Amino acid sequence: MHHRGMASLNVGNLGEYLREQRRNAQLSLRQLADAAGVSNPYLSQIERGLRKPSADILQQLAKALRISAETLYVQAGILDERSPEAAGTRSVILADPSLNERQKQVLLQIYESFRKENGLDADPDTDSAADHPHTPQDPQASN
Repeated sequence: MHHRGMASLNVGNLGEYLREQRRNAQLSLRQLADAAGVSNPYLSQIERGLRKPSADILQQLAKALRISAETLYVQAGILDERSPEAAGTRSVILADPSLNERQKQVLLQIYESFRKENGLDADPDTDSAADHPHTPQDPQASN
């Protein structure tokens, strides 16, 4: 397995996973593309690891496959399955239809920076610390 540049998404594994889920659902590429509202060529490129779908597209694919969007977010590397609290927060942001993709990414970056600042994600590969949004550590610290 090789990575091009600094891509944060594991699109190869995502494509393989999507293809497997599509086959398990006994859907053709065309049927899934139609159900998810994407073009055949675009879905084919996602499955072959050539395209990086947005969180919105992943959500449409998950709905068409009748699987959770969070499952696809984890496969795509958007969510870390090891921290259910943080994953829940991230998935709520990613699933919010009132936000556009850029706004979602900015919110996620701010969220991650606050977690790091509070020592919750000192090492991005070990995301095991729980979120405690209602535990005031120093209420004046952010003012």
